[in-house]
Amino acid sequence: MRYLCLVCFDGNELNTIDAETWKQCQVDSAAYDEKLLRSGHMVHAEALQSIETATTVRVRNGKLSATDGPFAETKEQVAGFILIEAADLNEAIRIAGGIPLARIGSVEVRPVMDFKSGLG
Repeated sequence: MRYLCLVCFDGNELNTIDAETWKQCQVDSAAYDEKLLRSGHMVHAEALQSIETATTVRVRNGKLSATDGPFAETKEQVAGFILIEAADLNEAIRIAGGIPLARIGSVEVRPVMDFKSGLG
């Protein structure tokens, strides 16, 4: 089953991390991504640009609107994602716990809807 691991940070806290810690986190993340690839758990991963680059799109009554910024106003922002294959939620949580960025942020694990098997 596929799980999406949303990597989130508090934007204010992210600005307080020293350069060496941030660099080590990036090195550890690349190594962990490679480990997930070799084990067959990695489907895809991407980092996202800052929330200042986000645009929120809505369609109401057939009219499209686009506004600057993220939809939710929270201290945390989605900074990236890793789509993984895991046997179950427990394995997905174990894998998410190994994501190095979980040490300075958080990782939300969410099962992906499987429309092919009629679960959606």
